[in-house]
Amino acid sequence: MNYENLDHAGYGSAANATSEERGAFIQRTYLHLLVAVIAFLSLETILLQTPMAAGLVAFMLTAAGGMSWLIVLAAFIGISWLANRWAESDTSPAMQYAGLGLYVVAEAIIFLPLMFIATQYGGANVIPAAGFTTAGAFVALTALVFITRKNFSFLGPFLGVAGIGAIAFIICSMLFGFELGTLFTILMVVFACGYILYDTSRVLHEYRTDQHVAASLALFASVMLLFWYVLRLFMSRD
Repeated sequence: MNYENLDHAGYGSAANATSEERGAFIQRTYLHLLVAVIAFLSLETILLQTPMAAGLVAFMLTAAGGMSWLIVLAAFIGISWLANRWAESDTSPAMQYAGLGLYVVAEAIIFLPLMFIATQYGGANVIPAAGFTTAGAFVALTALVFITRKNFSFLGPFLGVAGIGAIAFIICSMLFGFELGTLFTILMVVFACGYILYDTSRVLHEYRTDQHVAASLALFASVMLLFWYVLRLFMSRD
């Protein structure tokens, strides 16, 4: 979710752009975010309705001696890194969109087991409730940044360290077979909210006005992280 603020001929940061340029950049960024979310939901719906959904979920969770989810997580981290690099490309808009598209597909695949379990055992309302809660939190946090104009870049180092710790904790839970628990889920919801504040403030203060694809990918990643743990939290109540 972190991007270097590289200089690029003809473009400056949104913070230093004219109001028209900044407004157009923000509009493009959030339009791309909306398209990414719609694409994710569409792809997830297709995956869940395929006859092989149950088999694919079982393979992702139980194959390779129970270590398959660790392999999936490692692959997702690698794909995320590649998608971010492509989305940051200064040489090819097509490469930027390829990065965003790759990340959307990767998110749809890694969400499949959780969404499948939620669909089969979580009740009819758990996914919509988690979705509306995520959307509401995102709108509130976005409004906070846009209204206050506060720069939350100071959260970057803390979020980076917390993210490494969270990944290490998740890997340990897979290796040693202990449950992460509700407290961990709540902490990850707070962590995701912190990233939304951080990425939104970067839209206002750090991204160049030609980096709408990279900015939308960062926001999309934060929204998906929040949705993941909100959904887990809602499912834990049942």
